[in-house]
Amino acid sequence: MQTSDLINNLEHSIIEGDVDNAEKWALQALDEKADIPQAINNGLIKGIKQVGDAFGNGEIFLPDLILSSEAMKIASDIFENELRKTGQNIQTSGGKIVIGTVKGDIHDIGKTLVSTLFKGAGFTVIDLGVDVPTDDFIAAVRRHQPHILGLSSLLTTSAIEQKNVIDALDHAGLRSQVKIMVGGGAITEQWSQEIGADAYSGDAREAVDCGCRLLDSLQGEYHA
Repeated sequence: MQTSDLINNLEHSIIEGDVDNAEKWALQALDEKADIPQAINNGLIKGIKQVGDAFGNGEIFLPDLILSSEAMKIASDIFENELRKTGQNIQTSGGKIVIGTVKGDIHDIGKTLVSTLFKGAGFTVIDLGVDVPTDDFIAAVRRHQPHILGLSSLLTTSAIEQKNVIDALDHAGLRSQVKIMVGGGAITEQWSQEIGADAYSGDAREAVDCGCRLLDSLQGEYHA
């Protein structure tokens, strides 16, 4: 099969939220030694961007977005594992975000949706997963030097961990090096301001728009 057909099939599987076909075409792309960065950028990311735009315009709904996110994740995991083996890198044109659900909270769906849509917006995404200790966030900021740190919390009981992370960044002398965005079911704009975050987002699509604004503000600072 031609590479262009494989990429089109990958893109279509993401748009349709077809997890089985996303896995199938990703594995076939490896078998046929297709260009992986091209498959990611022109297949997966192009597809999820269309899904994100459709969700933002009210053309599709949350269950559709979740399915597309799952399809994106399974295919991107296949490709990223192969890239790690070969030492290749994915070139992206956007910023870099480290994201995770804070310690004491194991909710994953919202954070994963945000991660997926950030990839669609051209960001490099380092997803730390769920129940992430403060020290792991600090280590990730040091190691990856992201433009943005995203802290998710669905539970009221774990929301305080967002403040703990921000305080720890302050203590480590890293706070000024990264913009912090908070979100999740337990989080409000008022809480975001109280703990000293740079931004709050109430849903996945809004989070990406907010992240793009933060990135623009950083680039403006760099060029000032």
